[in-house]
Amino acid sequence: MTAAATGSHPLDNPVWSALVGRQSHLGEVGPLAARFDPEVALFSAVSDDASPEAWAALAELVGADGIAVLFRAGPAPVPGWEEVARYDAVQMVGTAPELAEQTLVPAVRLDGGEHAGEIVKLGLDHVDEVLALVERTRPGPFRRRTLGMGRYVGIRAGGALVAMAGERLAPAGHTEVSAVCVDEAVRGQGLGATVVRVVTSGIAARGEVPFLHVEVGNEPARRLYASMGFDERRPLVAQVVRPRP
Repeated sequence: MTAAATGSHPLDNPVWSALVGRQSHLGEVGPLAARFDPEVALFSAVSDDASPEAWAALAELVGADGIAVLFRAGPAPVPGWEEVARYDAVQMVGTAPELAEQTLVPAVRLDGGEHAGEIVKLGLDHVDEVLALVERTRPGPFRRRTLGMGRYVGIRAGGALVAMAGERLAPAGHTEVSAVCVDEAVRGQGLGATVVRVVTSGIAARGEVPFLHVEVGNEPARRLYASMGFDERRPLVAQVVRPRP
């Protein structure tokens, strides 16, 4: 089964579309339910019909003590599961982002001194410093192997990683921009916008459409992405659920 076979848009159920397509090798995929390897991402999904059989299949995948993080168009009832948390988000699609590649960024101030910032590619060998930046900035769920989901870039200043963004979900024809974070010491200098532009440029170069998710209450981020050419497509809900005992 593919996302196209269900008749829905790939971004309506993006985790499912990604797992039954290009990112199937990063998780466990069945005909009704799928999940990423927990060391890669915490997301799970059921097929678009969301039948009781699909929820039962997902319960088998995550186990009695597991949890599933769902990304869907609405907070659907989950038979046999209980909700742990829920986050309202807006899905935004890049229709006309500024896509010019950038290799250098303006000088940034770090620890009281001026340093030239440089864009660097991030891989699994950078995981410890990436996780340290994630811990300081809290951009959202990030696991030790999340860097293996796509291309990640960062900005170093004075030898320290101070900003980052990368590619996460990959539904058909689209790639999600995610993990956008900037160290508090260097905020307000456009570094977040810079790493987003570098990531979107790579996505566009492959002929794909960039998209992202932002919390409903994060108005500064919504305005920033709108100014970069991202349009709000639809609301989505991140729902954390676990099987009832």
